[in-house]
Amino acid sequence: NLNAKGEPEVNRAYGVGAAAQIYYGKTLDQLTIDEYAMLAGLPKAPSALNPIANPEAAKKRRDHVLLRMLELGNINQLTYQKAIATPLNAHYHELQTQVKAPWVAELVRQQAEQMYGDDIYTDGYYIYTTIDSHLQDLANQSVRKGLLDYDQRHGYRGPESNLGTPNLTHMQEWEKILDNIPVIGSLEPAAVVDNVTVLRANGNLAVIPWQGLSWARQQVNANYLGRKPHVAADILKLGDLIRIMQDNGNWRLAQVPKAQAGLVTLDPWDGAIMAMVGGFDFQRSSYNRITSAERQPGSSFKPFIYSAALDEGYTLATVINDAPIVIQNPTDNSLWRPQNDEKRFYGPTRLREGLIHSLNLVSIRLLDQITTPYAVSFAQRFGFGPSQLPPTLSLALGTASVTPLQMATGYAVFANGGFKVVPFAIDSIRNSQGQLIYQAKPLTVCRDCSPTQAPQPKTQHAPRVISAQNAFLITSALHDVIQHGTAIQARALKRSDLAGKTGTTQNQVDAWFAGYNPDYVTLAWVGFDQPQSLHEYGTQAALPIWMDFMQMALKGRPDKPLDQPPGIVSIKIDPLTGKRAAANDPVAQFEYFMTPYVPDDDNKPAASPAQQTGAPTAPSAATTATVPENGGLY
Repeated sequence: NLNAKGEPEVNRAYGVGAAAQIYYGKTLDQLTIDEYAMLAGLPKAPSALNPIANPEAAKKRRDHVLLRMLELGNINQLTYQKAIATPLNAHYHELQTQVKAPWVAELVRQQAEQMYGDDIYTDGYYIYTTIDSHLQDLANQSVRKGLLDYDQRHGYRGPESNLGTPNLTHMQEWEKILDNIPVIGSLEPAAVVDNVTVLRANGNLAVIPWQGLSWARQQVNANYLGRKPHVAADILKLGDLIRIMQDNGNWRLAQVPKAQAGLVTLDPWDGAIMAMVGGFDFQRSSYNRITSAERQPGSSFKPFIYSAALDEGYTLATVINDAPIVIQNPTDNSLWRPQNDEKRFYGPTRLREGLIHSLNLVSIRLLDQITTPYAVSFAQRFGFGPSQLPPTLSLALGTASVTPLQMATGYAVFANGGFKVVPFAIDSIRNSQGQLIYQAKPLTVCRDCSPTQAPQPKTQHAPRVISAQNAFLITSALHDVIQHGTAIQARALKRSDLAGKTGTTQNQVDAWFAGYNPDYVTLAWVGFDQPQSLHEYGTQAALPIWMDFMQMALKGRPDKPLDQPPGIVSIKIDPLTGKRAAANDPVAQFEYFMTPYVPDDDNKPAASPAQQTGAPTAPSAATTATVPENGGLY
């Protein structure tokens, strides 16, 4: 790992074994006495005693360690004299890794340190993760591509600086400048020396063809782009310090994205983290947005509200009025007038359609009917903490504060048929002798257990938190989100086993897509670390990342639609009323129901428990819900 000057950082080499590899390209048993002494001196001040960045300080410290070894009788005078006369001979050896997963490595390091303390740095542990190297590579590619595409859609912000007028005497100086600028997310620094020719840090020249430049309309502001460029001079000036990247064998103008993104993939059957990317470039920012960033999920939270309603006896055919509503905030008498995304209202709407098209007024009225205390309690089944869930009607629009990993864990409940798994990244740990000292024992979904019964206690089986029927109905609706709703572009993957939900928060600050099939639960998030508008919805910013990943991850795998559990029946209904339809009704549609809530033969939809107990069927005008300062979300 390199610092801002392109120098290796010893604090990224966790343990003396890794440091031996980085500085000498050797294993510990291959080191000489002087090399052992150099490494032994590092823990006192790893950065200050870095033998590449600070060779004089490192040699002084090494020689001090050798002197102490002599004084303690660990080495003799001849060995001491030979060792202190030996040059440092340290230079950077890049660690050869099978897969690039720095956010996973850091997460694993933190967890291992919690388990074994500082011993992990000295005792030579071998830690095996749950990461699938193929999926991790795909995740890296998808996040990188998605962020670069998003960034380029919003125009070119100009060069990072200008180095002046190029000439032959400047070239060596420019090479040194470029060599001290770190590569960020594989985006190389380069200097424009002649029209479309640029100088790279290694001294080579590269030519950027027009197709690698033509995207670069000037970003006037967040909402406006300048005119399309016609020639390279409209974009590049001599001496410009820019970023370039390889694109299908050709060079392309690029820029470091200001936005961030993350992606995580779980095995829904045991919670194993199979791939995780926490941002654009780990060297620039090691902050893991998947595990640590609590953001509002917007409409991607709605399935949990709908699941709560199904548990109360509502059905996907239940009709809710998608109509205007005004809610008063009792604290300051302000009024909240939530809107649908399209600023239209659709009248009486079945719950399936409300979820497919992410209608806000349907979700708000539904939450009011089942009550916010009940919904808050129910959502905790999926792994959310009570402090993350505001007890207000705005919860229907996703004003919770949750991490992407929590959202992926919640969606895993739908993907596996109703069970709560716990995400984990460490599979096993062995000591330096190869002995197994830790083996993960995840809570695993019991695939052979009866769908109507919970696993027996005191087993390693994941607990059932919603019924198999509830999970099936939500998956059925989320499947239609892709087939007919807000994520219809994902039909391009040409699979019948995908389900998911888009999410966009107020002012388009966060963009989400959470989706799954029985093999993988994958969540993609895009946003700024310092919240500001993306000027794009989840369908534009996050869904393409999810699609790019899932298309490659599922390549060659057969479709696996979620099995229909016992207790689910399909009958024809009137799409306008949600009531049972006659067999010969030409506009009737099939709908799934849990058997206790099938509309009867008299065309009366089954009453939900909430309706039976007299719960309101529409929000009252004097609701006491607290209105969020930023209004509704969609």
